[in-house]
Amino acid sequence: MTKTGALFLGLTAIVAALSGILAFAVTKFIAAARATAKAARQGGGETAFMAAAMEDALTRMRSQERAMKARAEASERLSGEIIASMTSGLLVVGQDGIVRILNRAGRRLLGLPEADWTRNYREVLSGAAPLADVIDECLTTVEPIVRRAVKMDREGSGASYLGITVSPVRDEAGHAHGAICLFSDLSTVIDLEEQLRLKDSLARVGELTAGIAHEFRNGLATIHGYSRLLDLERVPPDFRPYVQGIRDETDALGQIVTNFLNFAKPAELTLGPVDIGAIAERAAEEIRTEARSRGGDVTVRGSFGVVEGDEVLLRQAFSNLCRNALEACTSVRPHILVEGVREGNVSLRVSVSDNGPGLDPKVADRIFRPFFTTKAKGTGLGLALVQKIIVTHNGRIHAANSGSGGACLTVTLPLRST
Repeated sequence: MTKTGALFLGLTAIVAALSGILAFAVTKFIAAARATAKAARQGGGETAFMAAAMEDALTRMRSQERAMKARAEASERLSGEIIASMTSGLLVVGQDGIVRILNRAGRRLLGLPEADWTRNYREVLSGAAPLADVIDECLTTVEPIVRRAVKMDREGSGASYLGITVSPVRDEAGHAHGAICLFSDLSTVIDLEEQLRLKDSLARVGELTAGIAHEFRNGLATIHGYSRLLDLERVPPDFRPYVQGIRDETDALGQIVTNFLNFAKPAELTLGPVDIGAIAERAAEEIRTEARSRGGDVTVRGSFGVVEGDEVLLRQAFSNLCRNALEACTSVRPHILVEGVREGNVSLRVSVSDNGPGLDPKVADRIFRPFFTTKAKGTGLGLALVQKIIVTHNGRIHAANSGSGGACLTVTLPLRST
C-alpha cells in the first residue's frame, strides 16, 4: 500500500470515528430533548392537577363556610324566636351587673316599655327590688336559687307574686361570669291557694261555732222574751230605761248572732246563669234614692256579663258592697261608681268605688276578717260575708284606694262559658 493510500485510509477512519461520535452526540441530544419535553409535559400536568385540586378544595371550603354561616344565622334566629316566644321572663346579667338579655315577657311582667335595657340590673329593676335582691344573692354566692317566690308591691295594682329561679353562668373552665334568671307570675296560683285556705277556714269556723251560736241565740231569745213580759207602764219610771236597754241590746245581739250564723253555715248554692249587670243596677238602685237625697248619686257603667252562680247570694254580696260604700261617705256628698270590665271571655271584674276617706293601709288587709270593723256601730261581718260569697263562686275580692282617694273594692268572677 502506498503512503497516499495509507493516509487516505487513516483520514477515512478518522472521519468515520468523528461521524460516529457526532451521531452518538446527536442521538443523545435528541433523547435528552425528548426527555426534557416529556418531563416538561408531565410537570405541567401535575401543576394543573394541583391547581385544580386547590381550587376544588377552596370551593368546598367556601361552601362549608356558607353552610356554617347559614346554620349559625338559623341558630341565632331560632334562639331569638325562642326567647321572644317564652311566656316566662328571661333576664341575663353579666358579672359586671350589665343586663345582656331581657325578653318581651320579662318586660311585660315588670311593666317596662320596649326599649334598650342594656344597663345595670339594679337600675332596670328599680321597681322590682325583691327580684334584684335575688339576682344579687346569686351573683354574690355563685350558687343557684331554685323556685323562690317573692312578693312585690305595685302601686295602683295591688300585690303580685313572682316565682324566680336564678343560676350562675359559667364558662368551660367552670368560672362564673354572670347569672341567668327565669321568673313567672304566680299571682293566680297564690290567689287560688288563698281561696282554698279561706274555704277550709270558713268550713272549720262553721263547724266549730254554729252550735255555740245557736245556744247564744236561744239564751238571748229567753232574755228578750222576759224583758218583753215587763210592762213599761207598770215599771217604775226610774227603771224603764234599763228595761228598754235590755230589749235593745238583746235585739242587737240577736241580729249579730243571726248574721254570724249566716256567715258560718256552709253555703248551699243554687246555680244558674246570673246577669251581673242587672245585679249591679239593682244594688245601685237600692241606695240611689238615699245618695241623691244627700246631694250625691250612684252611677253604673262599663261592660258586664253572665256568670254561673247563685243569684240570691250574689245580689246580697253586691248590695252589701254598695251599702258599705254609701256608709263610708259620712262627711261628703256620696258619689258611688259601679264599673264592670270584661277580661276577654274568661272573667269579669266589677269595682265599687266611693269618694269617702279611703282605706287606712294599716287595716286594709284586715277588713275581710270576721268582726273587724272601722264603723262605730258595725258588726264586722258584712265584708266577711261578701268575701265568703265571692270565694264560694270561685272568685276573689280585693280592696284598695281609688285614684280619687276613696275606697275601691274589686270583685273578679269567672264568666259563664257559652
